[in-house]
Amino acid sequence: MNPFVSLFRSLSRQVQQHRRVALCTVVGAYGSTPQAAGAAMLLHENMTTEGTLGGGCVEAEVRKRAFELLQRDRSALLTFKLDHDYGWDDGLICGGTMRVAVTTIRNPNALPPFEHAADRLELGLPAEVLLRVDHNGAPESYRLEIEPPAKLVIAGAGHVGCEVARLAIGLDFDVTVIDDRADLCSPSRLPPPIRPVVGDIVATLRELPIDANTFVVVVTRGHNHDEQALHAVIDSPARYLGMIGSRRKVKLIFDDLAALGVTREKLDRVHAPIGLPIGGVTVPEIAVSILAQLVLVRRKQMPTRVTGPLPADSTTAMQ
Repeated sequence: MNPFVSLFRSLSRQVQQHRRVALCTVVGAYGSTPQAAGAAMLLHENMTTEGTLGGGCVEAEVRKRAFELLQRDRSALLTFKLDHDYGWDDGLICGGTMRVAVTTIRNPNALPPFEHAADRLELGLPAEVLLRVDHNGAPESYRLEIEPPAKLVIAGAGHVGCEVARLAIGLDFDVTVIDDRADLCSPSRLPPPIRPVVGDIVATLRELPIDANTFVVVVTRGHNHDEQALHAVIDSPARYLGMIGSRRKVKLIFDDLAALGVTREKLDRVHAPIGLPIGGVTVPEIAVSILAQLVLVRRKQMPTRVTGPLPADSTTAMQ
């Protein structure tokens, strides 16, 4: 689940129960900082928090100052220079600057944008919310843009496929696993929210809506199945294509696909052998190497998550 879904759902529940909350969002990060713009933390009336701004001293200071604003029903833009002011006691001196929008919410009328965003994210769609704060006595607005979870399609529910699926859930991937062996797709092996699909792997891959936010991992039970699965998705716009196997096996499959008319440019997109070269031997180690590569590819194209401060006319148009 996208972490913003749980934050926004919790925010809504608290306000509906007549409790105030403060949404603390990094709207600017310059130099070395523990989190990029878009990181968010929810502060409750009892000073407990959900989410994180990177931990350490700066998060503690945000929590303290946000609680003061919460007590006064105020919103504000806070600036933190991560030097000796927030790092002297534990040696954490990043040297950058963070700007944090603290938005205090207590009126149920303010909830619809957050609930709508959570609804869209649960449907796998991008979402945005407008954050309004006071800064130097004047209102200021920022647009928080939230990407949906990346979709991960795993062809093969064997040992490696199962382990990759389980680990991927904790890394905010929306996971589907395909295999023609029903016993390997049981809830005990692939528990929710993983979605197992029992059926012909090639036919299912051709039917799935694979887009530029989809990662495809091919880890079937054999050479022929891997080749057919890769062939089924090689023309797709998937953001990532990866196939397990030795270098010799990869070469044989690539030669076969080239003979079928697959261009070198398309084959060069495939991460094969799959995973980062960490020397993994066991199933968990191999799975970690694959997930590490998925995260590396995903983070190479980080979206701009915060825009602002926005001109007054653009914020009016969003209302």
